Amino acid sequence: MFGPFVVLTGPLRFHRESPMSRPDTVIILAAGQGTRMKTGWAKVMAPLCGRPMIAWVVELALALDPKRVLVVVGYKADEVTAALAGLDSKQRIRTVVQAEQKGTGHAVQCCLPELGPDPGRVVLLYGDMPLLTAESLELLCTEQAATKDGMALLTAQPANPRGFGRIVRGADDSVARIVEEKDATTGERTLREVNLGVYCFDGRFLVESLPKLSDRNAQREYYVTDVVGMFSQAGRRVLPVEITDEREAIGVNTLVHLAEARAALQQRIVETHMLAGVFVEDPATTYIAHGVTIGAGTHIAPCSVIEKGCSIGAGCHIGPFAHIGEDTTLDDGAEIGNFTETKRSRLGKKSKAKHLAYIGDAVIGERVNVGAGTVFANYDGAKKHKTTVADRSFLGCGTVLVAPCSTGEGATTGANAVVTHGSHVGAGELWVGVPAKAKARRKSGSA
Repeated sequence: MFGPFVVLTGPLRFHRESPMSRPDTVIILAAGQGTRMKTGWAKVMAPLCGRPMIAWVVELALALDPKRVLVVVGYKADEVTAALAGLDSKQRIRTVVQAEQKGTGHAVQCCLPELGPDPGRVVLLYGDMPLLTAESLELLCTEQAATKDGMALLTAQPANPRGFGRIVRGADDSVARIVEEKDATTGERTLREVNLGVYCFDGRFLVESLPKLSDRNAQREYYVTDVVGMFSQAGRRVLPVEITDEREAIGVNTLVHLAEARAALQQRIVETHMLAGVFVEDPATTYIAHGVTIGAGTHIAPCSVIEKGCSIGAGCHIGPFAHIGEDTTLDDGAEIGNFTETKRSRLGKKSKAKHLAYIGDAVIGERVNVGAGTVFANYDGAKKHKTTVADRSFLGCGTVLVAPCSTGEGATTGANAVVTHGSHVGAGELWVGVPAKAKARRKSGSA
């Protein structure tokens, strides 16, 4: 296992010292099946903090502001392609099909028709490396720019280099070649510096080199690492860029790796919200999906979950043990408490559901009280239906609202009332019973 993980927070940005360090093309290899996961997913479609793993890598690629991003797809290509839709408003993402997987070099060879004779500076990434940071790629691209017509690659020195290709340095301390572990001699396997598989190339020489790759190796595959030797043999400088926390470039190959990646990304997400003024009482037991917005002054108690597509206002209170399901909106000052679940719903300002409730497909106004045990019965076995609750309504404990139904402003339901399908509790009315019916309110001070 690698050393301590350095947490980076905030949106991905590429702080270029010069436009010359910006890559023109980013290639992302995403064709693999991921057999070690044993799930049947395309590996890059593994769910990770509210979106597929490939989306994290594409976001990183776009942070470099390239002219184009080529994603090499293969296994379940249609699913992967669909996941890319909408990720870039500038429409720079294109897919390239690798019908048969014959190694990393073959995958890049499949991009040759898209690359053309001069693709500019090319960065190569992998769709199973969601922990890579924009800062590391900035350094990689800056170092490559210094070579003018050479290349740069990310390296590390892990405590256990087993499984990684070894870096063989030349006399001038640049990289002479990379040898895969299965092809390495006993002496080469003692080398500590390893290749992390992330490169920035002079694109013209890359295109010239790719057709020269050979599959004469133990795996009978075409290795993109062989291009490194071609750069070196041609007298083009190959610079190693060692990162201080090599775990950010580790590949996700098993569900154990996926869980480790999720934990690391969650730490980044939660810390970003905390630095923006959100009080997360116990980050270790709080889950917040990518893309969630939360206003300053909101308090999130332990063991709470906030899923994708949610928008939380300022000064809200969530949890403990709350489940804010996808596409939920909480306006300023709203409260969701113990063992309460929401989904595709909106709670208005200062409305609250403090205990043991389910709120699905509901639009709830301002200053509404949702009593303990209240259920919005939104599903009839075939379709989901909406419920509307107007401002200042009071839903008594154990109320069941069978959607579609609604209440008027200031309406009240008694404990255990069942508001049936199609009903409307009028403004200021009190409904009780099963099924619930209107009941006259007692006058103040009456016996």
